[in-house]
Amino acid sequence: MAITSSAKKALRAGKHKRIFNIRHRDAFNEIIKQVKKLITAGNRSEAMKILPQAYAEIDKAAKTNYIKPNTAARKKSRLSAMIKRVK
Repeated sequence: MAITSSAKKALRAGKHKRIFNIRHRDAFNEIIKQVKKLITAGNRSEAMKILPQAYAEIDKAAKTNYIKPNTAARKKSRLSAMIKRVK
């Protein structure tokens, strides 16, 4: 357990940050799942509507170092390629 006051404060801050980190992670994963579900259902127009939201979440994840910038670019590229393949 933390002994010094600065260590106690760091624990409090960590708990607070954890909530936001989990929220960002879940939003990132959920929007990608939604887009992939629409793609597998063959619903291209709905997937195109959600794609800008997915791009925003991917960019936020890269900005907060949840994923690396190249990973973000790859995920965006692959999502758009999947949508293009849907007929």
